[in-house]
Amino acid sequence: MDSIKVGLLGLGVVGGGTYKVLARNAQEIARRAGRKIEVTRVAVRDVEKARKLLGADILVGTDPHAVVRDPSIDIVVELIGGDTLARELVLEAIAQGKHVVTANKALLAKYGTEIFAAASARGVMVAFEAAVAGGIPIIKAIREGLTANRIEWVAGIINGTTNFILSEMRARGLPFATVLAEAQKLGYAEADPTFDIEGVDAAHKLTLLASLAFGIPVQFDKAYIEGISQLAAEDIKLAERLGYRIKLLGITKRRPEGIELRVHPALVPVKSLLANVEGAMNAVLVRGDAVGQTLYYGKGAGEEPTASAVVADLVDVTRLHTADPEHRVPHLAFQPDAMADTPILSIDEVVTSYYLRLTVADQPGVLADLARVLADAKISIGSMIQQPAEQGEGAELIFLTHEAIERNVNAAIVKIEALPFVRSRVTRLRMESLA
Repeated sequence: MDSIKVGLLGLGVVGGGTYKVLARNAQEIARRAGRKIEVTRVAVRDVEKARKLLGADILVGTDPHAVVRDPSIDIVVELIGGDTLARELVLEAIAQGKHVVTANKALLAKYGTEIFAAASARGVMVAFEAAVAGGIPIIKAIREGLTANRIEWVAGIINGTTNFILSEMRARGLPFATVLAEAQKLGYAEADPTFDIEGVDAAHKLTLLASLAFGIPVQFDKAYIEGISQLAAEDIKLAERLGYRIKLLGITKRRPEGIELRVHPALVPVKSLLANVEGAMNAVLVRGDAVGQTLYYGKGAGEEPTASAVVADLVDVTRLHTADPEHRVPHLAFQPDAMADTPILSIDEVVTSYYLRLTVADQPGVLADLARVLADAKISIGSMIQQPAEQGEGAELIFLTHEAIERNVNAAIVKIEALPFVRSRVTRLRMESLA
């Protein structure tokens, strides 16, 4: 049987890793796929650098369009990143009747609906396991392994940079800026870390997981996104003292009114699985009605972990290369004509528990007045601790609430900050039991 010809767009960390894994495990991969998978053409910026890795048998050039238009190429692997040129190339590859494998979560989070529709119309596949959580096969798990389940929620640590920063802040008691600088030196954080630390990268990934879990269109623009740049080391210490750890979580939940789609720091119980995911590792919890909770853990980035997912997609596409398009696994788990129009809920409609910290004057009646404001907003206090304020006179209060509606918490915070004895802004963090 003829080999499958692959055109590689980009030979950076993931592209180089993909070529290395394909070359090193060629025989094993061929045994799994049923035929040989070989890279025959590559588009890169630095041709000479690529030659050192690829040798003389592979056609190397600087024009990615030439790879896409090459009639001998069966599968285009897009690893250049971004959402402008990448979108153009992916749509052109689809129009040319070529299958696509990509690790580009930003592209799919923004334009996935358009890209998947074009692929379905043309009868080709777009595979994207490497776009979420690196080497962890979470896409396949939700799309295929849990297909018998009605998924109730998905929650995960899906950005290794932020998890490394939070782990170091907790373990060493260091401020955010110090640990971020260390993460950049170690290569965990980019020179411009905005997408990571402000939660955008995690939101790209969560958007795809929500579509797979609930059969809804890709809707990145409706995700609530909050990063970790404003987190104080004091809150990380207090969380630990209270039996919690702070993690940047991506959470999507099915509720009767709609779908929650949110990324933000959250306190999780120290005994929970996600609380104990440290360093740059990723982990995703999925709750299905039949299976209960399942956990997927591993390296969420890096050369060969991500390449592992790219090559797995190549094997899947190769196996189904000649299959009837109607009998392939749908891109987003559900049949295209069965996608739901379930609304994405505003963050104001989210229901969860809360951690509230504020500094007040140490005088009679303070607790009673605060409790009254919270009660009027239908917020029940689960527990409270008081300690001397770190700076100046007064007391620092920390409230842990029972579940409440976010809009009620926000309204209560406005009223609390207006009270004459309150000497600070209210620090508000969400809490997730993941039960």
